[in-house]
Amino acid sequence: MGTLFIVATPIGNMSDISKRAVEVLSKVDVVFAESTRTASKLYQLLGLPPKKLIQFNEHTEEKLISEILKLLVTGGDIALISESGTPLISDPGFKLVRACRNNNIKVSPIPGANAAIATISASGLPTDKFLFLGFLPKSQGKKAKLLNKIKTIRENLPIVLIIYENPNRLEKSLREIRDVLGNMDACIGLEVTKKFESFEIGKLDSVILKLKGKKIKGEVTIVIG
Repeated sequence: MGTLFIVATPIGNMSDISKRAVEVLSKVDVVFAESTRTASKLYQLLGLPPKKLIQFNEHTEEKLISEILKLLVTGGDIALISESGTPLISDPGFKLVRACRNNNIKVSPIPGANAAIATISASGLPTDKFLFLGFLPKSQGKKAKLLNKIKTIRENLPIVLIIYENPNRLEKSLREIRDVLGNMDACIGLEVTKKFESFEIGKLDSVILKLKGKKIKGEVTIVIG
């Protein structure tokens, strides 16, 4: 049987790709990618010969699982990559991995960049216990409900939170987090590993004030102490 490789790719700085990831991407038969356009650009930047690229996202995952299993069972090696960073972290893919496990197909992770871990490591906040929430619900009601549940958990277990957010919703989400959890210590990771990487650190009130009117690109990582 073939192997499904879960390959982490850079979240901004191309130098962050591992030698092992390059070797795997150069030898696999097919690449299933969240964005085939981004995957094609990655191969060009790495100077690798082009591969067969198939789009794999939340809309295509279930339809593609049987096709992927057939390829693996017949000996083909496959790489799964996301838009950037480590696949399956706030991205589709767990159903495919579970199907591979259920069919005794080897799954091999190729570790690398991850925005959540990179940001908390640079935050100066405790790192011994943390809870990754991914993207909060867009609905204000659902968001408040989740945050109130987290507040109850944190009353019994002091734990740092890691949250992903869209820049267009950042200020609103920070205010909602503050309203429920209080004026906590926070670190906001912006363009992590990229040329204009920055971290806004301080109490939530202070951070909200610093970010007001600031033009922000790309996804944002929020760490709440």
